[in-house]
Amino acid sequence: MSDKNKILVVDDDKSLRDLLCRYLKQHGFEVDAAEDGVEMDRVLESFTPDLLILDLMLPGEDGLSIARRLHHSSSSSDAVSKLPIIILSAKGDEVDRIVGLEVGADDYLAKPFNPRELLARVRSILRRINEEKEIEQMASGKNSITFGEYIVNLDNYSLSHNGDRVEITSGEFELLRHLLENRGRVMSRDHLLDILEIGAEEAFDRSIDVRIARIRKKIEKDSQHPEFIKTVRGVGYLFTTDNMDSSV
Repeated sequence: MSDKNKILVVDDDKSLRDLLCRYLKQHGFEVDAAEDGVEMDRVLESFTPDLLILDLMLPGEDGLSIARRLHHSSSSSDAVSKLPIIILSAKGDEVDRIVGLEVGADDYLAKPFNPRELLARVRSILRRINEEKEIEQMASGKNSITFGEYIVNLDNYSLSHNGDRVEITSGEFELLRHLLENRGRVMSRDHLLDILEIGAEEAFDRSIDVRIARIRKKIEKDSQHPEFIKTVRGVGYLFTTDNMDSSV
């Protein structure tokens, strides 16, 4: 199971399509592509994207029609009907931008554009979608946090990986829980010591570092190059939101 966000690029300009696919893959996304609406429909039969990058001017069915069909057709699956869309257009027409947003597109980017700007918008939309999932799960009463292939159950103090329980001490669990609940924020070592209520006789400069190292060995594919818990040199630690799937 991949914990990468999936993106589908639909554009009839092969050079741009290939460039975007390479660029997004380099930045950690799983990417597929199509040159028009017909090919897009075939791709969607076996690939469920988290976000669609859709060119406005396509041969056959245009981008606005595709966006409208995906979001409003009764035949669309629930995942497709809620699929976030970024529309690309060489026209830069304000009317097209407004219509695109009205049919359910989440953003609009005029060509030519810097791929870094597209990447920033992709990340912003996916971050918002994940936050909305968190709110929905909170409302449903699910007392757990999910990241990548891991689930932290806050009711029974357990950590599982693809359904298999991972052994974790209560201190490690509290530290992981606090980092998750404050994901995206840097937590200083002193703050984490206070949270864990580590007394002066037990606390030392690397006491948090040692606990973090143990947690990383349990949740990171490569503890020397962590994806989830990042070190902010001279300050503390940050649980990154880049690889968050959904959470409470």
